[in-house]
Amino acid sequence: MTTILHTHLFSDIPESKQLNFQDPASPIMEQIIILHDYTMFILITILTFIIWILIKTTTRIIYWRNMNENTKLEIIWTILPAIILTTIAYPSLKLLYATDESIEPELTIKSIGNQWYWSYEYSDYENKKIEFASYMIPTEELKIGDNRLLEVDNRLIIPINTNIRILITAADVLHSFTIPSLGIKADAIPGRLNQVNFLTSRPGIFYGQCSELCGTNHSFMPIVIESTNLKNYSYFIHTET
Repeated sequence: MTTILHTHLFSDIPESKQLNFQDPASPIMEQIIILHDYTMFILITILTFIIWILIKTTTRIIYWRNMNENTKLEIIWTILPAIILTTIAYPSLKLLYATDESIEPELTIKSIGNQWYWSYEYSDYENKKIEFASYMIPTEELKIGDNRLLEVDNRLIIPINTNIRILITAADVLHSFTIPSLGIKADAIPGRLNQVNFLTSRPGIFYGQCSELCGTNHSFMPIVIESTNLKNYSYFIHTET
Protein backbone atom coordinates (compact mmCIF):
# COMPACT_ATOMS: atom_id res chain seq x y z
CA MET A 1 0.00 0.00 0.00
CA THR A 2 1.43 3.37 -1.03
CA THR A 3 2.07 6.01 1.62
CA ILE A 4 1.22 9.52 0.49
CA LEU A 5 3.45 11.55 2.82
CA HIS A 6 7.05 10.38 3.14
CA THR A 7 8.10 12.95 5.72
CA HIS A 8 7.53 13.36 9.44
CA LEU A 9 7.58 17.15 9.33
CA PHE A 10 3.80 17.19 9.78
CA SER A 11 3.51 14.23 12.12
CA ASP A 12 1.83 14.74 15.49
CA ILE A 13 3.44 12.56 18.14
CA PRO A 14 3.87 13.31 21.84
CA GLU A 15 7.31 14.67 22.63
CA SER A 16 9.28 13.61 25.69
CA LYS A 17 8.27 15.46 28.87
CA GLN A 18 5.30 16.98 27.05
CA LEU A 19 2.79 18.52 29.46
CA ASN A 20 0.31 20.04 27.02
CA PHE A 21 -2.03 18.53 24.45
CA GLN A 22 -0.87 17.56 20.99
CA ASP A 23 -1.43 20.20 18.33
CA PRO A 24 -5.10 20.06 17.30
CA ALA A 25 -5.94 18.92 13.79
CA SER A 26 -9.74 19.14 13.92
CA PRO A 27 -12.25 21.80 15.00
CA ILE A 28 -13.53 19.59 17.83
CA MET A 29 -10.06 19.15 19.31
CA GLU A 30 -9.49 22.90 19.11
CA GLN A 31 -12.65 23.44 21.16
CA ILE A 32 -11.60 20.77 23.68
CA ILE A 33 -8.30 22.55 24.28
CA ILE A 34 -10.04 25.94 24.61
CA LEU A 35 -12.49 24.47 27.16
CA HIS A 36 -9.61 22.89 29.09
CA ASP A 37 -7.68 26.18 29.28
CA TYR A 38 -10.84 28.09 30.26
CA THR A 39 -11.67 25.62 33.04
CA MET A 40 -8.11 25.53 34.34
CA PHE A 41 -8.04 29.34 34.52
CA ILE A 42 -11.16 29.33 36.71
CA LEU A 43 -9.86 26.52 38.94
CA ILE A 44 -6.45 28.13 39.43
CA THR A 45 -8.13 31.46 40.30
CA ILE A 46 -10.31 29.76 42.93
CA LEU A 47 -7.34 27.80 44.30
CA THR A 48 -5.26 30.97 44.58
CA PHE A 49 -8.06 32.75 46.45
CA ILE A 50 -8.50 29.84 48.89
CA ILE A 51 -4.75 29.66 49.57
CA TRP A 52 -4.70 33.42 50.23
CA ILE A 53 -7.59 33.10 52.71
CA LEU A 54 -5.85 30.18 54.48
CA ILE A 55 -2.60 32.12 54.79
CA LYS A 56 -4.42 35.17 56.15
CA THR A 57 -6.38 33.16 58.72
CA THR A 58 -3.39 31.14 59.93
CA THR A 59 -0.90 34.02 60.22
CA ARG A 60 -3.14 36.42 62.13
CA ILE A 61 -6.20 36.20 64.32
CA ILE A 62 -9.13 37.78 62.52
CA TYR A 63 -12.63 37.86 63.89
CA TRP A 64 -15.51 39.59 62.17
CA ARG A 65 -18.36 40.04 64.59
CA ASN A 66 -20.93 40.28 61.80
CA MET A 67 -19.95 36.95 60.19
CA ASN A 68 -22.18 34.73 62.33
CA GLU A 69 -25.77 34.43 61.06
CA ASN A 70 -25.06 36.90 58.26
CA THR A 71 -27.80 36.29 55.68
CA LYS A 72 -26.21 38.36 52.94
CA LEU A 73 -22.90 36.52 53.27
CA GLU A 74 -24.63 33.13 53.13
CA ILE A 75 -26.52 34.18 49.99
CA ILE A 76 -23.29 35.31 48.34
CA TRP A 77 -21.34 32.11 49.03
CA THR A 78 -24.31 30.04 47.84
CA ILE A 79 -24.99 31.95 44.63
CA LEU A 80 -21.36 32.58 43.62
CA PRO A 81 -20.40 28.85 43.34
CA ALA A 82 -23.61 28.23 41.38
CA ILE A 83 -22.66 30.97 38.91
CA ILE A 84 -19.13 29.54 38.57
CA LEU A 85 -20.50 26.02 37.94
CA THR A 86 -22.91 27.39 35.33
CA THR A 87 -20.11 29.19 33.47
CA ILE A 88 -18.22 25.87 33.33
CA ALA A 89 -21.23 23.64 32.58
CA TYR A 90 -22.61 25.66 29.65
CA PRO A 91 -19.53 25.42 27.35
CA SER A 92 -19.02 21.80 28.48
CA LEU A 93 -22.53 20.77 27.44
CA LYS A 94 -22.25 22.79 24.24
CA LEU A 95 -19.06 20.93 23.31
CA LEU A 96 -20.57 17.58 24.32
CA TYR A 97 -23.49 18.07 21.94
CA ALA A 98 -21.11 19.28 19.21
CA THR A 99 -19.09 16.05 19.43
CA ASP A 100 -22.28 14.00 19.08
CA GLU A 101 -23.69 16.13 16.28
CA SER A 102 -24.80 14.04 13.33
CA ILE A 103 -23.36 15.46 10.09
CA GLU A 104 -24.04 14.08 6.64
CA PRO A 105 -20.77 12.24 5.92
CA GLU A 106 -18.93 12.61 2.64
CA LEU A 107 -16.88 9.49 3.35
CA THR A 108 -17.61 6.48 5.56
CA ILE A 109 -14.88 4.16 6.80
CA LYS A 110 -15.28 1.04 8.89
CA SER A 111 -12.64 0.26 11.51
CA ILE A 112 -12.43 -3.16 13.17
CA GLY A 113 -10.30 -3.88 16.24
CA ASN A 114 -8.61 -7.26 16.36
CA GLN A 115 -6.12 -8.94 18.65
CA TRP A 116 -3.82 -7.14 18.02
CA TYR A 117 -4.18 -4.97 14.94
CA TRP A 118 -6.73 -2.76 13.18
CA SER A 119 -8.42 -3.45 9.88
CA TYR A 120 -10.15 -0.84 7.71
CA GLU A 121 -12.78 -0.89 5.00
CA TYR A 122 -13.79 1.75 2.43
CA SER A 123 -17.18 0.78 1.03
CA ASP A 124 -18.57 4.04 -0.42
CA TYR A 125 -17.40 3.37 -3.97
CA GLU A 126 -19.56 1.54 -6.49
CA ASN A 127 -18.32 -1.96 -7.32
CA LYS A 128 -15.16 -1.21 -5.32
CA LYS A 129 -14.41 -2.35 -1.81
CA ILE A 130 -11.04 -1.47 -0.29
CA GLU A 131 -10.03 -3.58 2.70
CA PHE A 132 -6.68 -3.85 4.43
CA ALA A 133 -5.15 -4.63 7.80
CA SER A 134 -2.81 -2.29 9.66
CA TYR A 135 -0.09 -3.95 11.73
CA MET A 136 2.53 -2.28 13.89
CA ILE A 137 6.01 -2.29 12.35
CA PRO A 138 8.40 -4.26 14.61
CA THR A 139 11.25 -2.32 16.21
CA GLU A 140 13.91 -4.16 14.25
CA GLU A 141 12.28 -3.13 10.95
CA LEU A 142 12.01 0.60 11.71
CA LYS A 143 13.86 3.10 9.55
CA ILE A 144 15.72 6.18 10.76
CA GLY A 145 13.18 8.78 11.87
CA ASP A 146 10.37 6.27 12.47
CA ASN A 147 8.54 6.26 15.78
CA ARG A 148 8.83 3.16 17.93
CA LEU A 149 5.53 1.40 18.72
CA LEU A 150 3.62 3.93 16.61
CA GLU A 151 4.42 3.13 12.97
CA VAL A 152 2.21 0.78 10.93
CA ASP A 153 2.62 -0.92 7.57
CA ASN A 154 -0.67 0.48 6.16
CA ARG A 155 -1.93 3.91 7.18
CA LEU A 156 -5.55 5.02 7.05
CA ILE A 157 -5.60 7.66 4.28
CA ILE A 158 -8.25 10.40 4.40
CA PRO A 159 -8.80 13.73 2.56
CA ILE A 160 -8.62 17.03 4.42
CA ASN A 161 -11.64 19.31 4.91
CA THR A 162 -14.00 16.39 4.42
CA ASN A 163 -16.75 15.24 6.78
CA ILE A 164 -15.76 11.70 7.66
CA ARG A 165 -17.68 9.07 9.56
CA ILE A 166 -15.87 6.11 11.10
CA LEU A 167 -17.91 3.09 12.14
CA ILE A 168 -16.02 1.30 14.89
CA THR A 169 -16.45 -2.27 16.09
CA ALA A 170 -14.35 -5.22 17.26
CA ALA A 171 -13.98 -8.81 16.14
CA ASP A 172 -13.01 -10.39 19.46
CA VAL A 173 -12.66 -8.33 22.67
CA LEU A 174 -13.11 -4.69 23.70
CA HIS A 175 -10.77 -2.21 22.03
CA SER A 176 -10.75 1.60 21.88
CA PHE A 177 -10.07 3.73 18.80
CA THR A 178 -8.22 6.86 19.95
CA ILE A 179 -6.51 9.71 18.06
CA PRO A 180 -5.66 12.53 20.53
CA SER A 181 -4.87 15.27 17.97
CA LEU A 182 -8.26 14.72 16.27
CA GLY A 183 -10.25 14.52 19.50
CA ILE A 184 -11.39 10.97 18.70
CA LYS A 185 -11.99 8.27 21.31
CA ALA A 186 -14.60 5.55 20.90
CA ASP A 187 -14.92 2.01 22.22
CA ALA A 188 -14.81 -0.88 19.76
CA ILE A 189 -17.31 -3.43 21.05
CA PRO A 190 -17.94 -6.86 19.47
CA GLY A 191 -21.38 -7.04 17.87
CA ARG A 192 -21.96 -3.30 18.13
CA LEU A 193 -21.19 -0.28 15.92
CA ASN A 194 -20.02 3.00 17.40
CA GLN A 195 -19.93 6.09 15.21
CA VAL A 196 -17.46 8.99 15.21
CA ASN A 197 -17.72 12.07 12.96
CA PHE A 198 -14.75 14.34 12.40
CA LEU A 199 -13.02 16.64 9.94
CA THR A 200 -9.29 17.24 9.60
CA SER A 201 -8.35 20.89 9.13
CA ARG A 202 -4.78 20.35 7.93
CA PRO A 203 -2.63 17.67 6.29
CA GLY A 204 -0.43 15.52 8.49
CA ILE A 205 0.19 12.15 10.08
CA PHE A 206 -1.74 11.60 13.30
CA TYR A 207 -0.91 8.83 15.74
CA GLY A 208 -3.09 7.01 18.23
CA GLN A 209 -3.31 3.74 20.10
CA CYS A 210 -5.83 1.32 21.50
CA SER A 211 -7.00 2.78 24.83
CA GLU A 212 -8.77 -0.30 26.20
CA LEU A 213 -6.82 -3.11 27.84
CA CYS A 214 -7.42 -5.92 25.34
CA GLY A 215 -4.77 -8.53 26.07
CA THR A 216 -1.04 -9.16 26.18
CA ASN A 217 -0.28 -7.14 23.01
CA HIS A 218 -2.57 -4.24 23.91
CA SER A 219 0.26 -1.69 23.57
CA PHE A 220 1.28 -2.99 20.14
CA MET A 221 -1.72 -2.02 18.01
CA PRO A 222 -1.21 1.65 17.07
CA ILE A 223 -3.46 3.72 14.79
CA VAL A 224 -2.03 6.02 12.11
CA ILE A 225 -4.25 8.38 10.12
CA GLU A 226 -2.70 10.26 7.22
CA SER A 227 -4.60 13.35 6.10
CA THR A 228 -3.76 14.57 2.61
CA ASN A 229 -5.20 16.67 -0.22
CA LEU A 230 -7.89 15.36 -2.54
CA LYS A 231 -5.47 14.74 -5.41
CA ASN A 232 -3.26 12.43 -3.35
CA TYR A 233 -6.30 10.74 -1.84
CA SER A 234 -7.70 10.04 -5.33
CA TYR A 235 -4.34 8.55 -6.31
CA PHE A 236 -4.46 6.29 -3.25
CA ILE A 237 -7.99 5.08 -4.08
CA HIS A 238 -6.99 4.47 -7.71
CA THR A 239 -3.87 2.46 -6.81
CA GLU A 240 -5.72 0.38 -4.23
CA THR A 241 -8.50 -0.59 -6.62
